[in-house]
Amino acid sequence: MATATAAPVAHETHEEHRTSTGMSNTKLAMWVFLGSECLLFGGLISSYLIYKTRGAGLLVPTDVFDIPFTSVSSFVLLMSSMTMVLALSALRRGDEALSRVWILTTAMLGGVFVGGQVYEFTTFLREGVGFTTNPASSAFFTLTGFHGVHVGLGIVMLMSAFVMSSKDKLHKEQSETLEIIGLYWHFVDVVWVVLFTVVYLVPA
Repeated sequence: MATATAAPVAHETHEEHRTSTGMSNTKLAMWVFLGSECLLFGGLISSYLIYKTRGAGLLVPTDVFDIPFTSVSSFVLLMSSMTMVLALSALRRGDEALSRVWILTTAMLGGVFVGGQVYEFTTFLREGVGFTTNPASSAFFTLTGFHGVHVGLGIVMLMSAFVMSSKDKLHKEQSETLEIIGLYWHFVDVVWVVLFTVVYLVPA
């Protein structure tokens, strides 16, 4: 009588469907989304450039800018791009603990930037420059506030990845998930470089 031998249990793996570009559908979708965001920010920047000097006889944002403070906030956000790269690199090496450290660091740096933006907005309000003060202030708050919301969404994505890793659900085989979050985060940083140059450094 033949004895039945147990068949080896194969670990189930999930393979992303690839497009004709060689990228997964998820990554391609993120690139398409970021392309549409470029158009959106382009429109907001154009509106700001049109209205930035229309103060209706009142203070405009350029009158109360604190360039040194905003420069420090910008540096903090740029450093978060480096920690994002380190987080992805650690995950691809299989060092999940170190990856979590860098993910959390990236989220914290983003939080510092958002906190600085809230402080700046509060200072503007004390100086008498609010969202509805004049067309220039409306354009400024819309543009920079919209970017701040994007940073906030990025922080939520980072914390989701941190929780996934903490629950042992984010390994180097799923590194593309963190890579896609990184694409979004780097986009947010690059957009801020453009905004900081156009809004804060270009003379009125």
